[in-house]
Amino acid sequence: MNIQKTGFFWHEKCFWHGAGNYAFLLPVGGMVEPTSTGFLPEAPETKRRMKNLIEVSGLQDDLDSLNPYALASVDALRLVHPKAYLDRFKALSDGAGGNLGLRTPFGPGGFEIASLSAGLVIEALFSVLDGRHKNAYALSRPPGHHCLPDYPNGFCLLNNIAVAVNAARKANKAERFAIIDWDVHHGNGTEHIFYNDPNVLTISLHQERNYPLDTGDAGDIGGENAPFLNMNIPLMPGGGTAAYKTAFEQLVLPKLEAFKADIVIVACGFDASGVDPLSRMLLGAADFAMLTEMLMEQTGGKLVMAHEGGYSEAHVPFCGHAVLQKMSGSSIEAEDPLGARIKGQQPHTRFNQLQEALISEMASLHGLK
Repeated sequence: MNIQKTGFFWHEKCFWHGAGNYAFLLPVGGMVEPTSTGFLPEAPETKRRMKNLIEVSGLQDDLDSLNPYALASVDALRLVHPKAYLDRFKALSDGAGGNLGLRTPFGPGGFEIASLSAGLVIEALFSVLDGRHKNAYALSRPPGHHCLPDYPNGFCLLNNIAVAVNAARKANKAERFAIIDWDVHHGNGTEHIFYNDPNVLTISLHQERNYPLDTGDAGDIGGENAPFLNMNIPLMPGGGTAAYKTAFEQLVLPKLEAFKADIVIVACGFDASGVDPLSRMLLGAADFAMLTEMLMEQTGGKLVMAHEGGYSEAHVPFCGHAVLQKMSGSSIEAEDPLGARIKGQQPHTRFNQLQEALISEMASLHGLK
């Protein structure tokens, strides 16, 4: 295997995760009429189309594309999730499926598919820590960053990144981990799991009070044993390139520099896209490439991405392609067909100045100013 290549981990079975009978975010019934799809926004096509674009553009040839059927073991899952939760999940999965939490329906075999999603993140993380790849991307589905140890929510059934981190620690592959979550929704599950852990830095950039409504405040800075190791960066709706660039320069990168993690993992959601149905932010593919490049420079290219949200079937593939192009150093581009439109909608100077002032306050809170 060529150590210079970017590992790209995926499996068709992850696209087969079923998401129940919903009309957008509403369960069908009463006055809620079924839609043509009958599914939650977390649907397979965003991920499948991303994988297809990578293949059609030729970028796949510059990656080490792997599709192992590598389920996370029950022992690995129990490093995060209690036995009672896993047993209940498995029992429903072995039957007709069910729903264990908030907007987390699954069909028959859902436990195995969620275990595969977590397993792909483990494979990607281990491949970088073992030196098999310079960096890696896991096209994981269902997502994971909202999932608490015993309560799934926000489309997330297992906390993929937390499972992978704890599996790596148990295997003595690394000690200090940084998790950067740029999914547009607050990474409440990951925050909860590592809130009092002095060896895990968690940073979440998110649209303020999008989902969940009651988590993600800048003042939540970590537990007694891990002060200032949880950083929330709530951004105002309508923020675009300038908001994210400033947040990275003033908050994310200085925090990473101070923490000195053995590995950086990104909860890589593309729902801050300017056309995403579940957010009101204004990023294009070039912006996700910019954020990737900034992290690559900070980490020397050693990086793991775990796919999270992103609900625009048309736009997610181009955002993902841009990230993988930067990770791999490939010259193969897939021009963002919505890039000019999103760029033209960027907020004006007064908005950016207000957002910069709020970011500066967050920097002071963490002693970065």
